[in-house]
Parts: sequence; C-alpha cells; structure tokens
Amino acid sequence: MKALRLHRYQQAPSMDEIDEPKVSGPWDVIVEIGAAGVCRTDLHIIEGQWAEIQKPDLPYTLGHENAGWVREVGSAVDNVKPGDLVILHPLVTCGLCGPCRIGQDSHCERASFPGINADGGMAELILTNARAVVKLDPSLAPSKVAALADAGLTAYHAVRKAASGLFPGSHAVVFGAGGLGHIGVQALAAITSAEITVVDRSESALELARTLGAHHTILATTDDAVRKGVRDITEGGAHVVFDYVGELGAEKISPQLLRNRGSHYVIGYGGAIELPTIEVISKEISVVGNLVGTYTDLVELMTLTAKGQVTLHTSEYPLDAALDALDDLHRGRVVGRAILVP
Repeated sequence: MKALRLHRYQQAPSMDEIDEPKVSGPWDVIVEIGAAGVCRTDLHIIEGQWAEIQKPDLPYTLGHENAGWVREVGSAVDNVKPGDLVILHPLVTCGLCGPCRIGQDSHCERASFPGINADGGMAELILTNARAVVKLDPSLAPSKVAALADAGLTAYHAVRKAASGLFPGSHAVVFGAGGLGHIGVQALAAITSAEITVVDRSESALELARTLGAHHTILATTDDAVRKGVRDITEGGAHVVFDYVGELGAEKISPQLLRNRGSHYVIGYGGAIELPTIEVISKEISVVGNLVGTYTDLVELMTLTAKGQVTLHTSEYPLDAALDALDDLHRGRVVGRAILVP
C-alpha cells in the first residue's frame, strides 16, 4: 500500500510502497483510511522536535488525525465491526494503567501514538485498537471530521476544562483562529455562555471566526493594539485566554490580557512563556497546559459535530499530493485544515 514515510529528520518524507498491516492481537482494529489530517505537528515532527520526546524508530508513516472504515478486527473486538465508519483517537492506549483507570487515557503510561512514534494514517490502511475507535454518525464524511481527531480534540479539550468557569458575563479570548482556534471558537459557543473575542493577524481568519460564533474580533497589528482592544472589550481583562498559537509572540502577550485570577490556557506550542513571578502572585493568574483530549472528549466532540454545532473547514488534497499539503501549511496558505484523501 502507499504510505507517506519519514526517513530522516530535516528532510521531506517520501511516498513509499509498504506491506499492509495485519491483525495480530485480539483487540486490533485495521481501518481503511478515508481521510488523514495534515497538522502543524507534522512539520515539527519532520524538523525533529519530537525526536527526543517520542523516540520513534525511523522510517515510519506520518499521520495522527485519521478517520475511515473498519476493515478487520481482532477476536475480542465487539464495539465495532467491518464496514463501520469511525474516527480514531490519536492514542492507542492500554486501559489498565492508573491514568486509563480514571479516564485520563491521553496520559496512558503504555500508549503508542500513531503518526508520532508508530505508523500513522497518511496511508491507505492503519492499525489501531478497539479503545481508539469512535463510531460516527453515518451522515458524517471522513474528510469533514478527520482533523477533529487531534486538532479538534485538543481545541475542545481546553474549552471543556475551562467551561465551568465561563459563566454568563465572563470573557474568553481566543488567540489564533486557524486550524485549532476555529474549532475552539465553535466549542466555546456550543458549551459555554462566555463572551468570545478572537485575536488573529489574518483578516480572513477573523471573518471566519465571526461566522462561527465570535462576538468580537481584533486584528493583531501590534501588541499595543491587542492589549487595548481586549481591555476595551472585556473591561478589565479576560477570565480565560486560549492561546492556540503558542509561539511568534502570542505566548508572551496572552498572559498580559488576563484579569485578576484569570487563566492562560496554552494549546499551541513552539515558544516560551516568560512571566514575572510577582505578577503571577499578585494577580493570582494560572498557566494551564493542554494535551490532546481524552476518548470521552472525542465522543462529546463527535456528538456536537453530528448536531452541526462544530464544523471543520478543510482544504482537500489527494494522498499523492501530501508534500504539497505540507508545503502549503508551512507557508501559511491553508485556511482551516488540510486533509489528505487516499
């Protein structure tokens, strides 16, 4: 089968012919890929940023945002059957360790992460397990939901964690309305009562955010313009800032937009947060890290998607054009999420 494989860091991956995966364990599930998302994390993987964290054996197949149809299952699998339409939680988890036992499966102690430390879904087939597959409403198409498996799930996870504090009259600021942020805006509109302000450098991204539920938008021309805009809208600062960028200065200005006892939710990455400790103490602000969401988060997100409350904006590419998709993402030419369709 065809698969986009990374052979060396700092070099473009290649489209290779490799053997199809086989069922070898009772909980195995093989999925025929209907769509695979192209994520900024893929660019960071190629650069080698995840090499020391995940330590994958090269070469391996990229792609951690996957949806498609069940092809084959192991002897113990009874939650899905061949032909079922599914989306894949990005982690293949054990179900037995401490974090899994309490529903924090995204911190599974024995997880593999297809596309990051194991063969992923930028291919025709992928091997996963029964714990990772979520059955989809038949009305949903893989190309319209695949990127929700990571980008959408991560965006939703942060909002879900903050939701109890986003009561009527509260202010949420979303920094970045791109692939993650435009899902975050929709999640905020769907499950909270917060006033939503979106900050971005792109007027087209802000225009999209307004159609998705943003009450206010701010064009990030300068840091001063952002600070003044947020101050005027929120009358004292945000209760929560969701930083879906995490670099390029967003990670530095985001904490400055908080009111006393506000929270800076960090979702994007690549930069470094610098905060005077006296400011953390005097304002009692919190900095909250956010990894990919749990299986339960993904089930909830798919429920919202089936109801039409969350919509993924995509640009589709054939699998053979994967390098074009990666280049377009790198150069900022993708609006929403790039999707590979075999």
